[in-house]
Amino acid sequence: MEQLVLACAAFLATHFVSSTPLRGALAGAMGEKAYQAVYSLVAFATLGWMIWAYGKAPVEVLWPGLRLVPAVVMPFAFILIACGLLSRNPTLAGAGRLLKREDAASGILRVTRHPMMWGFALWAGAHILARGELKATVFFGSLLVLALLGALSIDRRRAASAGEDWKRFAAATSFVPFAAIASGRNRFVAAEIGLRNPAIGLALYALVFWFHPVLFGARAW
Repeated sequence: MEQLVLACAAFLATHFVSSTPLRGALAGAMGEKAYQAVYSLVAFATLGWMIWAYGKAPVEVLWPGLRLVPAVVMPFAFILIACGLLSRNPTLAGAGRLLKREDAASGILRVTRHPMMWGFALWAGAHILARGELKATVFFGSLLVLALLGALSIDRRRAASAGEDWKRFAAATSFVPFAAIASGRNRFVAAEIGLRNPAIGLALYALVFWFHPVLFGARAW
């Protein structure tokens, strides 16, 4: 369990370096491409450490696992992830130029400006409830923290770098899903989301559900 806690702390620290002045100093000293390569290597290494430690950590039950929660939540998580990745999303890395578009706050971004992050957050939260174990709470809780604080960090960086373009986009969208729609700052338009991206998300969910025992050593429910 100590290894898992250390691995999760290292994983989170690695990812939040990009939100501190240390990132600029490292990139300046190493060069941007070298920094990105080292950053990716360390991120994958710490994730691998987390997975190894999770497998070795003892099972300490905290509550009876709600095993059906992922079966209900994960389809929505996969839809959000697919729509977030496959849409024109100015919150993704390198896509800040999309903020200048008149239709920047459209499609799935009417629901939340961080659909992919919320997809991962739902995935992590559902598995915490389903497992009901201390090690699962530490492991998936770290991913939940990364998804939500990472989204807030993206907001902060975009606000600092994109100025009025970000203000216009943020005014028409929301961090919390459906908050902008509920407050009247936007509206839900299903036609803009379409069928393709949700269908891809559901197809991925079906694959993971079917192969869950092979991939993760446990049934999906």
